[in-house]
Amino acid sequence: MNQLPLTVRRSIELLGICLLLSLFYVANSILMPLIMAFFLSLLLLPMYRFFRKIKIPEVIAITLAILASALVVLVILAFLSLQVAGLVKDFPQLEQNINHHWNTLSDWINRNLNLSADQQIKVLQDQGNKLLNNAGSYMSGAAVSLTGVFVFVGLLPIYTFLILFYKNLLLRFVFLWFEKEDHPKVESALRGTEVIIKNYLIGLLIQISYMTVLLGGLLMVLGIKHAFLIAIIFAVLNLIPYVGALIGNILGVLLTLTASNELAPVIKVLLAIAAVQFLDNNILMPRIVGSKVKINSLVTIIGVVIGGALAGVSGMFLSLPVIAIFKVIFDHTDEFRHWGILLGDERPGLSPMTHPIVRLRNRHLRDEQEKLPEPGGEEQKE
Repeated sequence: MNQLPLTVRRSIELLGICLLLSLFYVANSILMPLIMAFFLSLLLLPMYRFFRKIKIPEVIAITLAILASALVVLVILAFLSLQVAGLVKDFPQLEQNINHHWNTLSDWINRNLNLSADQQIKVLQDQGNKLLNNAGSYMSGAAVSLTGVFVFVGLLPIYTFLILFYKNLLLRFVFLWFEKEDHPKVESALRGTEVIIKNYLIGLLIQISYMTVLLGGLLMVLGIKHAFLIAIIFAVLNLIPYVGALIGNILGVLLTLTASNELAPVIKVLLAIAAVQFLDNNILMPRIVGSKVKINSLVTIIGVVIGGALAGVSGMFLSLPVIAIFKVIFDHTDEFRHWGILLGDERPGLSPMTHPIVRLRNRHLRDEQEKLPEPGGEEQKE
């Protein structure tokens, strides 16, 4: 490919990106379970290796690892069910609080928008009639989505088992794809991918745990009802970078409003979430994940938006680890290293507009140049 003109190479790269995004869009229902199973298999790999080390047969070792992960998921779902059951038990009180908030909102609309209560009810009835008229299509779409969830959940353990069982065959295929002289780089990229994804996924599991405990405990101390339900929802949604935290705040406020007819608990919830998130972003998460996944914020937000557009919620969850894998691959290839630089967060200290040395691919030359004093003062910097 290096023999081709630069414009042709760049055109092929952009065409490859478009084809890859099109593939994700068209085949997301097939690819999402497969990608999730790949990440899960990397997460279970240490457990599988431990079982193999103590002489457990391969098939049994894979099965035990998958069953252990399923047990963890069942424990989480059982805890979540208990919290939801507590919410359902308080339904009469929730209904009263909702009516109180509705009356307050109706009075505000009447005062500021000159829309009487009867007119507001008429608007709600009109919207309700439209909703009922489209109920068939909504139910059909919900049934399709529910079917997709069941298919996803059903395929996940099967794919995970087969990926672990055929891992040596898959690795051999990857090495055969490349020339022999490139095998050291391929091995380095594969090992780097395994380390990064395992550290990232384990870090996320730890993050969910401590955010649930910290936020739930803090909300309980502040006297907030359904504290751990709010904490679990926020901790899980926080896995979606930036967007998830915003949705988690909104849902936390709504749950608090249904459990109380005052605004003071809402302020307490927002302050508690802000405090825990500050602790998470600046102290805990950097120490747990470290500097393993270095993706800049701009690419992270764009990746979450594109992932959501291509594959829905699962695409938003998987966007960051997928980008991290691509960055590892790009960093280990000379032809695509510029894409790895674009995805990373290593900002050059000097401007490429005024320092031509920064435009070069050789990192050692750039680092040496950045250590030199600025000839033109601060105005030469970005």
